[in-house]
Amino acid sequence: MAAIISEKFRIFNAKQFLESLSEGATGTEATSDERTKSYFFVGRPQRWSAYLEIYSTVGTFSLGETVYVTTNGMTVNNSSFRATVEAVYPNSILLSGVFPNIAAVPGIGSQIRGDSSNATAYAAVYRYATDEIPLRPADNDEEEKSIHDDMIALKRVGADQVRAVVRRFNWNPTVNPKFDMWRPDYSYARAAQVDPDGVGSLTPAESLANAQYYLVNNNYEVFKCLYNGTNVDNPSGTNVSLEPKRNPGPTGEGVYDSATGVYTEYPDVTNGYVWKYLYTIPTNDVLRFLSTDFMPIVEDSTVTTLAASQAGAISTIIVRDNGNNLPSSKTIYTPILGDGANGIVRFQTGPNGNITTAYLVDNAGARVNISGSGYTYANVLIKNGFLYEQPDLTSPLNVSSNASGDVEVIVPPQGGHGADCIAELLAKRIMANIRLTYAEGDGDFPVDNDFRRIGIIKNPKLPAPSTDFATQDTISAIYAVKLNNVSGSFQPDEVAKQEVAAGEFAYGTVVSWVWDEVAAGQTPTSGTLKYFQSPDLHKDNGIVRAFVSDAARLVEGQTSLISGAVETGYSTGGATLPLLGLTFTNGLAVPEIAKNTGEIVYIENRRLITRAPDQIEDIKLVIEF
Repeated sequence: MAAIISEKFRIFNAKQFLESLSEGATGTEATSDERTKSYFFVGRPQRWSAYLEIYSTVGTFSLGETVYVTTNGMTVNNSSFRATVEAVYPNSILLSGVFPNIAAVPGIGSQIRGDSSNATAYAAVYRYATDEIPLRPADNDEEEKSIHDDMIALKRVGADQVRAVVRRFNWNPTVNPKFDMWRPDYSYARAAQVDPDGVGSLTPAESLANAQYYLVNNNYEVFKCLYNGTNVDNPSGTNVSLEPKRNPGPTGEGVYDSATGVYTEYPDVTNGYVWKYLYTIPTNDVLRFLSTDFMPIVEDSTVTTLAASQAGAISTIIVRDNGNNLPSSKTIYTPILGDGANGIVRFQTGPNGNITTAYLVDNAGARVNISGSGYTYANVLIKNGFLYEQPDLTSPLNVSSNASGDVEVIVPPQGGHGADCIAELLAKRIMANIRLTYAEGDGDFPVDNDFRRIGIIKNPKLPAPSTDFATQDTISAIYAVKLNNVSGSFQPDEVAKQEVAAGEFAYGTVVSWVWDEVAAGQTPTSGTLKYFQSPDLHKDNGIVRAFVSDAARLVEGQTSLISGAVETGYSTGGATLPLLGLTFTNGLAVPEIAKNTGEIVYIENRRLITRAPDQIEDIKLVIEF
């Protein structure tokens, strides 16, 4: 079955995403899902390592030892897979130094053995990663839960923080010497025919989405190419000569018509380019949404462009065959036929009765004389009964029966050129620009650790017993415990432990340690430990246990060996504390969102992004639909 998902479907989804951030809700925002509550999130403070799930473990693997696959009697020296153990968890191990190369994998169900501990286990899912090669995301429920587990903080995304974006093409004749022209008929079939009739494609493009038919100039003005010099002699168009702009100089820089928004290289360049002005990127959008690879579409700037747009008005024609045996050395007019009205083309013939080379703006050559309106299909007939000597089409010419020639009429997009820039430039991507300023959100975004994952989540909910959607500007997604009698700082990414009952332990990975503020000259002895918990890393006999409010049960760092007692009397009465960003009850705080709620719609695993108290992160996410 031959089928495609059209570009319009992708554009529709991109528009829906934009609209979802601003559309009104009939009910209270916290209880209604009519307006999407989208949040940008950061997570994964711990480093990337190769990760191997294991089962049926016998013995205990040791840190630093080599593990290897024992299939078919292989030893540590000739095994098809071996690596060094970096961390050991109940159902997984972290590995480094994978041998013989990073493409090596242990087969699912193959036995692995530790060369010094002699421990054995069977291999389950294996995923390679390092801090230089981040983990490739998986699109499944298990991965989504894992993302929730080590999520650190979230920031709400508003309509002013997103734009539709398209690939960026600059005015740079050295890099981009030639542009495609907008056409309604790019296809794989045309691309395979080596331009016999002047498609004018650079690639040749199989679709408009792959064509290079617009640019941003040095004034951040965006223009769309209506004509690129394509004709019989130049079937793929000509090179650009002049930078399109709204304020060209008095001579030598082309002509801009403010009434139509059309810039032409003629009269300075014969058979030159014709461009349609679409919009100017405002300074704020240049700073926030213009990148090396992408540029924003600014719909608010299209008011004047819309006024100059006319549905079904013809702006471009192409001479595909100069023909012969037409009335010689004449200016000839012919109606544009189709379902529109009033369109007229003018062209001139040479001494041999052939159509002269097309350029669209001179009194000589083939051009659109009157654009007309309302065309969804259009053509002209170069034969007797359709050619006239006067522009009012009242003086028919006597044309030989063996006369020939062909002029192709380019029908504009729906609404006319410039009526819908998102559709015309095929904006199927959305860019979100997020700025993280210092310890934003009263400390929701810690500054003493890094992160390696970013993403977008839609409609997360508040913790139980509430069933409302989260609506805050920033949200903490980690746990915290208030400690006193602490002699030193806990280390980021170390594992903290508390014996919550006889022989039962709670574990968590440290995300942040914040000392309490004290008077000048004094040394603090209390502070707040922020951490996350994950079934992958923190199970104790099959269960992830919660830390408890009990001063006698110390919380201990497994690497720093620092310990502290829970400050059980510490409560904030429902208030969120400055610098900590959390609400405490009896020395404990839980995340401000309910884990595993909402829909994660975008995931990007990255190399580590470090944070500092005086640092601002400017993050650009590009989501392609």
